[in-house]
Amino acid sequence: MKKQLLSLTVNGDVVDVAVASNATLLEVLREHLGLYGVKEGCSEGVCGACTVLMDGQPIRSCITLALEAEGASITTIEGLAQEGKLHPVQEAFVEKGAVQCGFCTPGMILSAKALLDRNSHPTDDQIKTALAGNFCRCTGYSKILDAVRSASGVITTAEGD
Repeated sequence: MKKQLLSLTVNGDVVDVAVASNATLLEVLREHLGLYGVKEGCSEGVCGACTVLMDGQPIRSCITLALEAEGASITTIEGLAQEGKLHPVQEAFVEKGAVQCGFCTPGMILSAKALLDRNSHPTDDQIKTALAGNFCRCTGYSKILDAVRSASGVITTAEGD
């Protein structure tokens, strides 16, 4: 299959990758760019393990063709920490014990970040709705909910809201 050149920004770096027209964004991120924080779960866009942010919006990279990301800005879990310091959402997940086995964590954190970027004071129902497409198969969602509430407080304080 003939490959096409894909140009996008991943975690702040412009990258050019030759990809097959049927390659998914998940395949490009993991196999071409070595970003293994993006997890492959169901491969059907249902579980949310493959969630990344495309231009700030959470998407399922397993059902997104890589070529759809042409010119887009992609953020993976590897791109959240800055200068060795975890993002407040990452810190909150660690502090509240919301990491559990860790497989769903990158997608959960990115979905939570997208929520908090557009709504720094979400209600519990808004948090649940934002995370509805991210499944945790470990123990449940109470610690994850606590973490998002906690991150909301930190982000609110940092932004002066």
